[in-house]
Amino acid sequence: MSEDLLYEVKDRTAFLIINREDRRNAITQEMMARLDACLDLADGDENIRAVCLTARGDRAFCSGADLGLTLAGEGGNRLAGARNYAALLKKMSRFGKPTLARVNGACLAGGLGLMLSCDIAIARQDASFWTPEVNVGIFPMMVGALLIRQVGWKKMMDMVLTGCKVPALEAERIGLISRAVAPERLDEEVGEVLKGLTSKSPIGLRIGKEAFRNMADMPFDAALDYLCEALGRAVATEDAREGMMAFMEKREPKFRGR
Repeated sequence: MSEDLLYEVKDRTAFLIINREDRRNAITQEMMARLDACLDLADGDENIRAVCLTARGDRAFCSGADLGLTLAGEGGNRLAGARNYAALLKKMSRFGKPTLARVNGACLAGGLGLMLSCDIAIARQDASFWTPEVNVGIFPMMVGALLIRQVGWKKMMDMVLTGCKVPALEAERIGLISRAVAPERLDEEVGEVLKGLTSKSPIGLRIGKEAFRNMADMPFDAALDYLCEALGRAVATEDAREGMMAFMEKREPKFRGR
């Protein structure tokens, strides 16, 4: 198994740790394959309630593709690496369990796509975010599909056309990340959020995530009708009955994911 991406389990959370600190945690083909496999592993383990993506060190969360090892792809196919990356972003965005990006440093280029594919992103206040592809004559193509859905058009175009760096506090303000926290509080904040996520109903979160993802591009009326049906599926679960009973009995619910 690749050592470029580590897989650790603690407190019902699977930690996926990019382990290329000497290369600013740049992405390789092998790492993408390992990340894909680890997502399957976490999804199939009923004891895991959440996934946290992070990286070694405090300089970079992910500096994007290791250009010499990723973009070229196999057999000289220049789009092989890009297609693998696009497939990974799709998989992360569709993942049924809650995902959290612990952003421990600079996040740029393809690394930005990995972060944006997570449901929640918590970053150090001294982290920065940018898409420098324009400086080498290309464009953050696949990342753009996520950017347009999470920040406004003008800010997105400012980022991709100029390659400007966005500080963490500004990233929080425009919706690029969920929270920016003092460096010394990063682990505490991430831990608190993960503790909350892992205490929720797994099936309730899965149904809710799928519903919100599917309704995002629907017309308003269709979205409301679709979400009403999704609520019916959620209410019919054992976890929903347990949650409502626990609320009335003033106790903590015991969710089983059914």
